[in-house]
Amino acid sequence: MEINTASFAMYTFSVSVLLQALLVVSISCAADHGNFRKKLLLAFAWIGSISVMAYIFISKDTYLIGALLAIVSNTSFGASFVLLNSFLPLLVRHHPEISHAGDYGSPGYATTEDGDDEDDEYREDSMRNSTTALLGSRTYDEGEPLSRVQTTEELTSRELELSTQISAKGIGIGYIAGLFLQCVAIGILIVLKNTTWSQRIVLCVIGAWWAIFTIPAAMWLRPRPGPPLPTKSNSGGIRALFHYTIYAWKSLFRTVQLARRLVDIVLFLAGWFLLSDAIATTSSTAILFAKTQLHMEPWALGMINVISTASGIIGAFSWSFISRKFRLKAHQTILACIALFELIPLYGLMGYLPFVQAWGVGGLQQPWEMYPLAAIYGFVLGGLSGYCRSLYGELIPPGSEAAFYALYAITDKGSSVFGPAIVGAIIDASGEIRPAFWFLAAIVGTPALFIWFINVERGRTEGEALAEVIEGFKQTGLNGSGNGFNGDGLADERRGSDASRAILGRYDDEDDE
Repeated sequence: MEINTASFAMYTFSVSVLLQALLVVSISCAADHGNFRKKLLLAFAWIGSISVMAYIFISKDTYLIGALLAIVSNTSFGASFVLLNSFLPLLVRHHPEISHAGDYGSPGYATTEDGDDEDDEYREDSMRNSTTALLGSRTYDEGEPLSRVQTTEELTSRELELSTQISAKGIGIGYIAGLFLQCVAIGILIVLKNTTWSQRIVLCVIGAWWAIFTIPAAMWLRPRPGPPLPTKSNSGGIRALFHYTIYAWKSLFRTVQLARRLVDIVLFLAGWFLLSDAIATTSSTAILFAKTQLHMEPWALGMINVISTASGIIGAFSWSFISRKFRLKAHQTILACIALFELIPLYGLMGYLPFVQAWGVGGLQQPWEMYPLAAIYGFVLGGLSGYCRSLYGELIPPGSEAAFYALYAITDKGSSVFGPAIVGAIIDASGEIRPAFWFLAAIVGTPALFIWFINVERGRTEGEALAEVIEGFKQTGLNGSGNGFNGDGLADERRGSDASRAILGRYDDEDDE
């Protein structure tokens, strides 16, 4: 059986994302329970970086080992990125602006006097514990002066804004680092005359870069431990790993059962399933098209990545301005990104129009046309990367960050199994890559139908209610929005409890069926 070299690359990528999805599920339990989140992040970072550096030993006679290294490195990258994402809600929850606003249990009013030593000790303990609720529980002395603080709605809005800012800055810094490294890689390729050896050196440098910049995280990133694993087993070593893995898969099915009762989580994951597949498949398809159909040299392909990354930096820092300028909500900003993203496959399909073919330019007939499309792709991705991650983080039940980000990764990487495989089948059937743009046009536009109906406030309320029924997490004064200090607080508490009972009621009803 003969396989096109382009489709072989797509199939290899599909296998890697399938294994990646299985892996992130298996480690999600260990990340959410105990002190494993940071340890796993570092472990997969080292494994991934070493496997990339190992490409320096690969030759044309050992291409199958190269495919294996690609699978290992991509799987490790995906797992480490999921673990990294799971820190985002925790960083927001423990940010001084949020923790200080929520120290007083009930939004709306707060004491103006400094807290006592017991409150300080509670606050310090909250910072150490990743599962501490956003709104703390405090008692009030009669006659203690009060001052106006943020309501639950205001706090939610501020959290989403802060989450987006942190995410955007992280994405922007990552793009800047990527741009610098890509320039170094292009320089190596030019100096060494685009030989296979130069490409292997580039991969080794990339792996070394990954390893070196994992060191700051190892030194300064807080572990943010979670609650202990709710199991009777006290075994260690391989048996403990086995128990964690089994519990992780049980937790996944339980998380799926509970998550499907959260309307906004379901809407987001359905849209993200298609959107993430579109992102990954568009990138790999475009590079293959440029290499095989437009016959672009390695350095020219590198320039595509440089332009995309540079545009991504602009996008990461520009979309927040665009969102504020036009007063767009988070999901509306994502919709704007999708609309711009749709231009890429549509432009590729223009190559089928007879009058465009007669021009000899347009519709991806000339190599230089890849560059403006790369700029659009990077600009869009700079917005999607930050806004999708922060929006989802606001919908996650507190205390289950890694478990729900594992679900996020499954819809992300799991969906990417299908796109490249379908494109590979299209290439094998037609012998060309351009027909795949029909598939890309459909898969890019469809997610907008799901994102349109997301309501962040509703999703946040249901997520907090769901946190009460997820095993391994106990609410500490976070029923609705307060501890019942005033009338509004009592009403919010009843609403929170009602939401919890509604979720539990739906859960029990479906179990009875």
